Amino acid sequence: MKRKGLFLLLMMTMTILLTSCWSKKELTDLAIVAAMGIDRTEDGRYHLTLQIINPGNVAGGLQGGGGGTQSPPVTIYSASGDNIVEASRRASSRISRRLYYAHTNLVVVGEKMARKEGINTLIDAVDRDPEFRNTSTLVIANHSTAADLVKTLTPVDKIPANKVLKTLEFTERKWGENIKTSIQEVMRSLESPGRGTVVSGFRLVGSPQQAQKLDNLQESAPEATLGASGIAVLKQGKLVDWLYGKPARGTVWMLNKIQGTNINIDWAGKKEAIAYQTVRQKTSVSAQVKNGKPHISVHTRVEGDIGDMEVPVDITNPKVITKIEQSVRKEIKKELTVAIERAQKNKTDILGFGEVVHRTRPNQFKKLKTEWNDVYFPKLDVDVTVEAYVRRAGLRNKSFLSGVKENQK
Repeated sequence: MKRKGLFLLLMMTMTILLTSCWSKKELTDLAIVAAMGIDRTEDGRYHLTLQIINPGNVAGGLQGGGGGTQSPPVTIYSASGDNIVEASRRASSRISRRLYYAHTNLVVVGEKMARKEGINTLIDAVDRDPEFRNTSTLVIANHSTAADLVKTLTPVDKIPANKVLKTLEFTERKWGENIKTSIQEVMRSLESPGRGTVVSGFRLVGSPQQAQKLDNLQESAPEATLGASGIAVLKQGKLVDWLYGKPARGTVWMLNKIQGTNINIDWAGKKEAIAYQTVRQKTSVSAQVKNGKPHISVHTRVEGDIGDMEVPVDITNPKVITKIEQSVRKEIKKELTVAIERAQKNKTDILGFGEVVHRTRPNQFKKLKTEWNDVYFPKLDVDVTVEAYVRRAGLRNKSFLSGVKENQK
């Protein structure tokens, strides 16, 4: 019995010794990559730009004590190669530490590469890397290269990659004209039959030359900054169009990803006189196939508050509230219709109608799948129904402007 216990103890000790430290990574040996940009050079090679965190500079700045430094919180390294793996290995030859991609939260693709080649090769390379996380956010550089975006320092967020991620998150939550998309979500949409893909765009506002001055944060930050700009429409992984304004918001609405936004309606002859703030919304899509032709029905239900009124309005009157709700419904339906028409014009089903048909009518969709984007989707009949309700009017029922108008009589 004692021999058996001793044998088990010996085996447990050997297991701990053999498995506990075999894959250890010392922090001092790692170059933590926060963001990665991919472009294509004129000679057809991949150009990789890496945003690497300087731990000492970031920590010193966060402490706010005497240990602070004027050095930038990130360092930029770049290299080119015949493929993405080669470019990464060439970049590692210039760094005294091992490139570590486990904390890479942002991947930027240059617009030129996205249009000519697409993102499929990049997705394959990233998905093969055991360190790279598929939850990383993917964006397209709008009218610029990925290198220019990755090199840009930001005045508020110490890590520029975090600036992009936070901007997408808050823009999606408050405005609805952008959408935060992970690599995993992009992969899922690319693999879905007949489905197009949407990815948010980011634009460099300012001078790219100033953005490259990483030796002086105070000088470079005011000259160039980053901002969310449009939604990229991808067909078979290639960029085919940019959506801005109402077509962009209508697309996000159709995808049921509006978390909050503002709808302006006309009133009493004044343009955009009342601001309607959405609180919650639900968009559902259903499909039918009649005589071999698919038919789509879209239903959106919205609840919101009155956020601003630029004309005197008696919102204590139920008839007035009903009229406001009707105007909101009309405006939302217009945006949804514009988004559908734009997608049909691009012959790219970014709205997921094909997925709905495939899910509900799989046998019929098999006959439509090969020509869905180019033949059936552009001519698709879509019915849009919108319900909109006013739930609250803020801290005031009677308009302040109404009281001012009465006193001036």
